[in-house]
Amino acid sequence: MENREERPAYEQVLTPPERGLLHIWQSAGPRQELSLGRVLLSRPVLQVTLGEHHGLLLTQGGQVYSFGELLWRDLSIPLSAPVLEESLLGKSVVRVAAGGFHCGALSEQGSVYMWGENTAGQCGLTEKGTVTNITVSEPCLVSVVDSEVIPPAGVRVTDLACGREHSLALSSQNELWAWGSGCQLGLVTNNFPVWRPQKVEHLAGRHVIQVACGAYHSLALVRSLLPQNNNTLRPPEKKERGPSPHSSVTERKESLTVDDAHYCPLGVELSEDLIGETTPRRRDPRRRLHPVGRSAGSSPGSGPGSCPYSGDGKSSTTPKLPELDGHADNLTQTDGRPVSHPLPCWGANKKSAFPDERELQNILQKLSGHSLETQPITRSGDTDSLSSHTSDDSCVSSTPSTDLLISSNSGVSGPYSSSPVCLDEVRLCLEAEKKGLQGQKSSSLTNIHQKGKTAGNRRCSLPGTPTHGSPRRRRPCRTQAAASEDVGDGLPSLETEVWSWGRGSEGQLGHGDQLARLQPLCIKSLTGEEVVKVAAGSHHSLAVSAQCRVYSWGSNMCGQLGHVNSPVTVPQQAKLSDGLRVWDVSAGQSHSLLLADGDCVQPILLYCGQHQESLSAQSEKSHQSQRSSQRSPSRAEIYSVRPTLLPLCMEMGYISSVSCGGQSCAVLADQNVMGFISAIHELASRERHFYCWLSNTRKLLLTPLRSREALCPTLGEPCTHLFFSLCESFVRLSILIGRHATSLSFFLHDVQGADVKSLPLLTHTDDFLDIYKEYCFALGNFHVMGGFQSLHKLSLEVLGSQQSLLAQLCVPDQSVSGDADLVSLLYWPLQHLRQYSRVLLKLGSCYDVLTEEYQSLNQGCSHYESLSLSLLKRKKEAETTFLFWKSHSGKNTEVLRLPHRRVVCESSNRSLTLQKAGRFSNHWFILFNDALVHTQFSTHHVYPLTCLWVKPVTEDTRGLYAIKITCPEESFTLVASTPQEKNKWLRSLNQAVDQVLGGGGQGSSPGVTAISRTATYTFTGEGSFKDAYYTGGWLAGRVHGRGTMKWPDGQTYSGNFKNGLEDGYGESVMPNKVLNKPDYYQGQWRDGKIHGFGKYKYASGEVYEGCFYEGQRQGYGMLSSGKQARTSSSVFIGQWVQDRKTGYGVHDDITRGEKYMGMWLDDQRNGQAVVVTQYGVYYEGTFKENKMIGPGLLVSDDDTAFHGEFADDWTVNGKGVLSLANGDCLEGLFSGEWSTGLKVVGTYTKPAADEPDNKERNSLFRLGQYLVPSAQRWRGVFTECWSRLGCTAAGRGERTTAWENIAVSITTAQRHSPNLSRSQSKALESLEFIPQQGEVVTTANFDNIRRYLIKACETPIHPLGWLVETLITVYRMTYVGVGSNRRLLRQAVQEVQAYLTHFFSLVRFLFPGLPDDGCIIPEPPASPSKSRHNSTTEGVVVVSCSSLLLPLLLPRLYPPLFTLYSLQEEQEEAQYWERIIRLNKQPDQSLLSFLGVQEKFWPVWMSILGEKKQIVSSSKDACFVSAVETLQQISTTFTPSDKLLVIQKTFEELTQEVKPMLDGNFLWCMDDLLPLFLYVVLRARIRNLGAEVSLIEDLMDTNVQHGEMGLMFTTLKACYIQIQHESTL
Repeated sequence: MENREERPAYEQVLTPPERGLLHIWQSAGPRQELSLGRVLLSRPVLQVTLGEHHGLLLTQGGQVYSFGELLWRDLSIPLSAPVLEESLLGKSVVRVAAGGFHCGALSEQGSVYMWGENTAGQCGLTEKGTVTNITVSEPCLVSVVDSEVIPPAGVRVTDLACGREHSLALSSQNELWAWGSGCQLGLVTNNFPVWRPQKVEHLAGRHVIQVACGAYHSLALVRSLLPQNNNTLRPPEKKERGPSPHSSVTERKESLTVDDAHYCPLGVELSEDLIGETTPRRRDPRRRLHPVGRSAGSSPGSGPGSCPYSGDGKSSTTPKLPELDGHADNLTQTDGRPVSHPLPCWGANKKSAFPDERELQNILQKLSGHSLETQPITRSGDTDSLSSHTSDDSCVSSTPSTDLLISSNSGVSGPYSSSPVCLDEVRLCLEAEKKGLQGQKSSSLTNIHQKGKTAGNRRCSLPGTPTHGSPRRRRPCRTQAAASEDVGDGLPSLETEVWSWGRGSEGQLGHGDQLARLQPLCIKSLTGEEVVKVAAGSHHSLAVSAQCRVYSWGSNMCGQLGHVNSPVTVPQQAKLSDGLRVWDVSAGQSHSLLLADGDCVQPILLYCGQHQESLSAQSEKSHQSQRSSQRSPSRAEIYSVRPTLLPLCMEMGYISSVSCGGQSCAVLADQNVMGFISAIHELASRERHFYCWLSNTRKLLLTPLRSREALCPTLGEPCTHLFFSLCESFVRLSILIGRHATSLSFFLHDVQGADVKSLPLLTHTDDFLDIYKEYCFALGNFHVMGGFQSLHKLSLEVLGSQQSLLAQLCVPDQSVSGDADLVSLLYWPLQHLRQYSRVLLKLGSCYDVLTEEYQSLNQGCSHYESLSLSLLKRKKEAETTFLFWKSHSGKNTEVLRLPHRRVVCESSNRSLTLQKAGRFSNHWFILFNDALVHTQFSTHHVYPLTCLWVKPVTEDTRGLYAIKITCPEESFTLVASTPQEKNKWLRSLNQAVDQVLGGGGQGSSPGVTAISRTATYTFTGEGSFKDAYYTGGWLAGRVHGRGTMKWPDGQTYSGNFKNGLEDGYGESVMPNKVLNKPDYYQGQWRDGKIHGFGKYKYASGEVYEGCFYEGQRQGYGMLSSGKQARTSSSVFIGQWVQDRKTGYGVHDDITRGEKYMGMWLDDQRNGQAVVVTQYGVYYEGTFKENKMIGPGLLVSDDDTAFHGEFADDWTVNGKGVLSLANGDCLEGLFSGEWSTGLKVVGTYTKPAADEPDNKERNSLFRLGQYLVPSAQRWRGVFTECWSRLGCTAAGRGERTTAWENIAVSITTAQRHSPNLSRSQSKALESLEFIPQQGEVVTTANFDNIRRYLIKACETPIHPLGWLVETLITVYRMTYVGVGSNRRLLRQAVQEVQAYLTHFFSLVRFLFPGLPDDGCIIPEPPASPSKSRHNSTTEGVVVVSCSSLLLPLLLPRLYPPLFTLYSLQEEQEEAQYWERIIRLNKQPDQSLLSFLGVQEKFWPVWMSILGEKKQIVSSSKDACFVSAVETLQQISTTFTPSDKLLVIQKTFEELTQEVKPMLDGNFLWCMDDLLPLFLYVVLRARIRNLGAEVSLIEDLMDTNVQHGEMGLMFTTLKACYIQIQHESTL
C-alpha cells in the first residue's frame, strides 16, 4: 500500500486521533472492570492482528509495529509503546498476520515476509541461508515459487494467515499455499516440517476466496462450482435443510445404514517414528526461549505458565490415562475409535450447583458436543486440547479436551466458578435435551442422526481433484480477505463453501466427528448458507453469512460458540437477540467477538466466551486448584453462553473491524468527521437490513407459495407464469442486494484507504437500474392481472396459524394497517432507491463541488433519484390499470387485458368519436401504452403505437377538432368534443408513441413525433404483404428503408424498401412447393420486383447471375446448371431477353464436351456460331431452330476440313467440298453424320506437285467466315456498365449523373461492408477523389487519369471494376477448357481488341478531355514528362486505347490467350526448341564462330563473383550474360509494351558489353547485330518464343511499329525464323 499523498477531501481535514483508532483489552478481565487499552500512534492503524501473547499493527504508509511477548527476541513490549519493524520500511506492507508465536507480512508486490518461532517450519526457509533457523528474529523474505511451470515462476500472494505451527498464503490466482508442520497444512506428505511453501493440490482448480488458521486447523472459503445445468425454468432456491443435492439416492440410503462417522478417507496417518522425531525437536528450542515464569518443559502448544507436570511432580509429557479408579487404558482402541470413560469423582464435589450430577454431566455433554471423558490433570493457561499439545498423532487420537475446565497458576486466567446466568440457561435446556436423547443409544461422541448425516455428506462431498497444474489465468482477488469477485461484475459471490482440515479433536472441523483431516473437506451443512467470512479460534470456528447469521462449531467449554446447541461438531447458529445483524467476526483462544448492526447506525460489539472474576477471587481459587487434582463444574470460570453487548463499544466510535487472539480483543474504529463515516455505515447497515428482509420474505412467503400445489389452479396459468417471473426477479434483486451488502462490509474494513468512487453503487449503476426495472416490471404485470387478490387468499392458507409472520415482514415505513397487505409488502423494495440517492447526496456533501468524487456521487444520486420517480410512476400506472380492468370487467374486454399493458386514457364519456360516424353508433377509444384500441359494440380494432402516426388537422370552417391517425393499412380521423379534449388526446398520443419508440415519453410537439422510425408490424389486409411480419424502417405509415419481411409460408425478404415496396438491394428466400426447396435471390429490386443486377439460386440447382428487368432475366447474365443433376451440367453466359436466351452467348455443355459460341433466339441456337468439341472438332456456320442448318465449315483435329450444307447437328446433306490433310480434295454431294460416315457422290482431286494454289478453294476453308463480329458479341455487358453509370445507351447520359452514381456505389459499399480490409478501405477512399474530368487532358494530368483507372479497375464495386471482372469472366468462359482450340486464336485476339474499343469509349465519356485513339496529347510548357506506356516524340505524347487500357486487361486475360498462341505455334515451336537444344551444346567461342560473329565482338574476360576470369575455348554460357538474363525476362511480362521494353533493355545491355572492345563512336549495322543478337536468343533458351513474337505482333501499339522498338522487335522475329531454318545458318 502506498503512502497516499493525495487524499479525499474528507481525509484532508482528519487528524490521526480521528481515524484508525485502536482499542485492545483482555477478554478474561472482569466484566465490571473491563478496561480498554488505547494505542495512540502518529499514523492511523489500518489493520490489527493478535497472536497468543503478541500482536501486530499495520499503519498508513505500510509501517508495521509489534507489541506483547516477543519470544524470538526475548522482549516484552507494552501495548502503549509498540516497536516499529524497521526492516520492513519501504516494503509497502499491505497486510499482516500473527500466528501462535510467529508473524507474517505481505507487501503490495505480493511478497511474503516471516519472522518469529520457526521450530515447526512455520516461518519457512528464509532467504538468509539454507540452514533451518529455530527462530527468525527479523522479517525475512519467503519465496513462494510455482515449480510446476517451466521455467519456475514466482507466485504473487494476496492474503496470509498463520496458526501455531503452520502458515497459509492465498495467491492472486486464488490458489492456496502452505508450509509448516501438521495435518493442518492439507498437503499430501508425511515429511514434516515443510520448509518451502507448497501448493495445496486438493484445492487446485477451485477459487479460494479467504483462509483462516486456528491453532491446529485451517479453514478456507471457496467459491462453489457452477452447476452442470443452470438453464432451468426456475432459479435454484436456497436449500434450508436436507440432503446434499449432489448425493444420489443410493448414497442417501447408504448414509442411513452404514455408520462411518469415524472413518477418515482423506490423507495419510503420521507414523510413530515420525512422532518420535518431530516432537522433541520442536519442543527443545522453545525451552530456551521461555521467559521467566514459564515452565522449561512446556510443550509447543502450551501457553505461558503451563506445566506438563502432574500434581505429584512427576513428568507427564507422554499422554496417559489418569489412574483415578485404579486402572489405566489407552486413549483409543486399536481401530482408532475413542473410548468413553466415566468420571466417578464428579459425585464427590459438594459445591455443585446441580443436585443431580448426572444431569450436569449430560448437559455439559451438549455444551461440548461429546461425552465427557476422563482426562489427565494438567495445568494449562491456554485452551489447547491435550491431544493437540502433547502428541502429533492427532490423526488417530480424537480425545476431547478438558483443559478448558482446569485452572492455571499463571495469573493470566483464574480458576473457574459456576456462572448463575449460565446455569439458568442450562436448567432451561435440560428437559428439552433429555427428551431429545430418549431412545437413542450410541457409543459415538455425536448424535446418531448426525452421524448418518455427516457420513452421507462426507461421501457426497466434492473435493477438488489434485492435479499437477491448475488454471493459471483467473481474475486476481483483492487483497482484503474474503473480497472475492465474480467473473465480469466485480461483486463478491454468495455461492460459497467452507472447507476445513487439520486436527478435529474438539469438533472444530465441523464434519460431525472429532477426527482429523489431512486434506481439505467441504463442510456440507454450510453449503448454500451464503457464508462470506470465516474465522478460526484456537479450537473453535466461526462463519458469518450474508444474512448476518453466525455459525459456530468446535470447543464450547467457555461458551465461545454463542449457543448451547448440540452437537458442537457441526455448525450451529449462534443465539442472537432480535434485530442484531452480525457482519464481522473474530475468534480467540476461548472467546469470540462479533461486530453487529443494532438499532442505530453506529455498530455494536457482542462478546461470548470466557470472563474472569476479581483478583481476590482469582487468588483464593488459584490456591484451591493447587490443592486439588480434580475439578468440578462449580469451579468453571464465568463465561457468556449467548453473545452479550459490550457497552463500552459506543464510546469507541464507528468500529470497522474486530480482531481476537490469545486472550485479547482488539477493534479498529473511526470518528465521524463531516458525516462521511456515518453515511458509509448507514448505507451498509441499511443494505444488510434490506437483504435480511428480502431473505426472510423469500423464505417465509415466496418459496412456500411457489411450491404450493394449488398455486396454478388458484391463480390460473397466466398469473402463475407471472408469479414465477416475479419470484425470479425477486431472487435476482435479492442476490444483487446480498452481494452489495457484503461488498459494503468489505469496504468498511478498508474505509480509510478506499476510494469513494469505487462504491458498487457507482461502479455497478447499470446493474442496479436494470434489476430494479425488471422487478418493478414483473411486479406491475402481476398486479395488473389481479394476481394479488388470489395470492392473498392462498397466503392465508399457506401460513395458516402463523399469520404473524406476514405482519413481521411489514416494515414500519410501509404504513400498512390491519392485515398485512401483499401489494405494499412487495412494492416496498422500490422505496429503497431513495435511500441510495439520499446517502450518495450526503456523501457528496463531504467533497468540494469541483472534485471528481463529487461529480461521480452527484451523477449517481441523480440516476437513482430519477429511477425512483420513474418506478413510482410505473407503480401508479399499474394501480390505475388494475382499477380500470376491475371497473370494466367482462368477456369483451378480457381479451385486451395483457400483463404489460397500461391504460393512458379512454373516451367512455364520448369525448372522442370517429369522423362521419352514424348518429346511433357507439365508438369507444382506449389509449394504452402500446396500442390504440377502437371498440364498437363487441368488435375491437387494435392499432399498435409503434406503427401509428398522429397528425393534427387544422380547424376548418366546420369547426371540427380533428386528429388524423395513419396506420400501415388504413387511415381515419378522430373528432374531439372540445379543443381541450383534442389537445389532451393529441398530447397523450404523442407521449405514448414517443415512449413506445424509446423516447423519454415527455411528448414532442404535436404532430412531430417520429415520422421516420423502426418498428415491427404484421399485415392482415389483402396484397403482396398479406400475413407478413415486418421489422424495419417506416416513413409516414409505409415501409421505407432497411427491413425484413417474413411470410408464413417461409418466404422472406431482407433489404431496402421504398414507398411501401421492395426497392434497392435485398436478399430473398422464396419457397418452391414443387421441389420442396427454396429459391434464393440477392441483388437489386425496384417497385417490388427483381430489377437490376443480382444472383438467383433456383431450387433445381441452377444459378443465374446477371441482369433482371421487372422480375425477368434480361441483359447480360450467366446461368449455371447441373450441380444437383450431374447428367445435364452446363453453363451459359450471354444475352437474355424476357427470361430467354436471345443474342450472343456462349454455352458450355460440360456433359457432351461441346462449347457453342454464337447467336440465340428464344432459348434456341439461331444464327452464326462456332462450335468446338473436346475432340478438337471445329465448326462454324449457321444455326436455325437449335440445329446446324445451312452452309458451314467443319475442321477436324487432323486438319481435315469440310465446307458445305448441313441439315442437322453434325449431319451433312447437300453440296460440299472435303479437303484432306495431305491436300487431296473431294467435291460433290454429301450425306450422313460426320462421326459415323459420309456418303459421297462427287469428284476426287489430287493436286500435282507443281500446281499453284487454288485461291477459290482456299477461300472456302478460310476460318472466320461465319463468326459473329467481335464488336457485337458482348454488347450486353457494356450496356449494363453504361446503365450503372446512369446512361440509357452508350454515350447517352449526363456525365455528372455518372460520377454521382459512382460515388453512391462506393459509399454504399463502405456502409454495407464494415469488414473491409485496410487496403480495400484505402482503395475506396482514394476513388472518392475524382480527377478533373472537364479540362483538356495534357501530359501533366494524364498520369492522374491513368492512376485513377488502375484503382477503379482493381475495385469490383466501381462500375469500371465490375466491367473488367465481367469481361475476364466471359473471356475465360469462352476460351478455357473445351474452348482452348488453336483455331479460335484469331477470334480471341479480335475480341480483346473489341474490348479495348468499347472500354475506351467509356473512358472518354467519363474524361471528355481525352483525345481520340492515336491522337497527340499536348504537353504543357515547362513540364515535360514521358510515359513508358506511350510512344513519344519530341514534345508530344500519343495516346491509344491499347497503351492506356491493355495494361488493365491483358494481365488477367493472358493465360487463356497465350495458351491459344502456344497451340497455334506448336509445330514451329517443336522445330525451334529442337534446334535450341542442339546448338546450345556448343561452347561459346565455337557457337560465336558458327553464327558468324566477328571476333572483335568476342568477349575475352568474364566476371564470376566480382573476380575476372579469362574466357577459354571450352567456356560455356560466359559471354553476354547480362543481355541473356535480360531477354529471359520477356516470359515474365504480359503486355506487348512491357515485352518491347525487355527487348530494348536487351539491346542496351548488349551494347554496354560490346562498347569496351570498340571505339566510343560505334554504331550498329544489321550485319553485325543480327548474328550477335542471334547468340543471345540461343543462350536465353526461351520457351514458346514463337507465341511471344506472335502476341507482340498482333497487339502492339501501331504507333511504335515503325520506330526504334519496331526495328528491335523485327530483329527478334528474324532471329526466331533463322533458328527455325537452321540449314541457312
